[in-house]
Amino acid sequence: MNNFRFCAAALSSMIIIVLAACNNEGAQNKETTATDTTHAKPVSVPAFDADTAYGYVGIQAALGPRTPGSAAQTKCAAWMEAKLKAFCDTVYRQEVHVTGGDGKSLPCINLIGVINPKATNRILLLTHWDSRPWADQDTKDKDKPIIAADDGGSGVGVLLELARQIKARTLPASTGIDILFTDVEDYGRSEWGEDSYCLGTQYWAKHPHVAGYKASLGILLDMVGAKGAQFPMEGISTRYAADVQQKVWQAAGSAGYSSYFPYVAGSDITDDHVPVNKLTGIKTIDIINLTPDLQNPFAPHWHTHADVMDIIDKNTLKAVGQTLLQFIYTSAPATPVS
Repeated sequence: MNNFRFCAAALSSMIIIVLAACNNEGAQNKETTATDTTHAKPVSVPAFDADTAYGYVGIQAALGPRTPGSAAQTKCAAWMEAKLKAFCDTVYRQEVHVTGGDGKSLPCINLIGVINPKATNRILLLTHWDSRPWADQDTKDKDKPIIAADDGGSGVGVLLELARQIKARTLPASTGIDILFTDVEDYGRSEWGEDSYCLGTQYWAKHPHVAGYKASLGILLDMVGAKGAQFPMEGISTRYAADVQQKVWQAAGSAGYSSYFPYVAGSDITDDHVPVNKLTGIKTIDIINLTPDLQNPFAPHWHTHADVMDIIDKNTLKAVGQTLLQFIYTSAPATPVS
């Protein structure tokens, strides 16, 4: 995740939204049965395997910083593409060059894994996978790239494991999933302007993998693996896609992870969901680890060399992954986007 501009929300918006149900923490690592409110029948929700997701994060971290033009970028893209091909019906690769805020031409590799390509009701799941080239929030080695186990690696780990589970538990033919791994998200600086961030997503939004691509909704993951993470209701998500946000947070409660997803208003974060909302019109939310401090909303390891495997927690990966599976199998819209 990049050096985002964030807006301090009004204090009144920080009250707890009155929807928090009893906390059903301690969900087990096994398939659960939930009720599909649309069809009023039991639905089997796959169990998200946090051990597998953790392993996927570790593979990325072991490659080193996945910065534009590095050997790690090439190796990680090849590994992710192979995994997507194992779990998805179709995989698209966008290999282009984008222009950084410093004027440099940067190699960019976006990958899109498609599940149920013929389905008209589609859900877009996305995360960036690149590493920030500078540890600008650290006190030493500020000009060196970070490993980005959480800020990049965790989202990929969760979505790959989610795809693996969906492959094993077939979705209804009417529902399709598109998994977008975006590159060159974190090559930006505040002095270059907000458009210097999210370059891979900006490219995809203007040049989607399928002409005229539409989805019913989108869910972005950013920094979803750290111990003690909290995912408040990010402000830009609320403005663009409040209904989607509410359903995902309700799914978290149903899955037993409401303590990770509090009904509290969070800061406004300029992230990959912004170009998706603005350029494609797909209502997209951001699940992102934020602190209650509006002046400093990011975790201490953000954009530092502390963003390594030591801060990744399987419980957090499980909370996010199981919430997504709960949402997809029980709460996702039953009709296609118009």
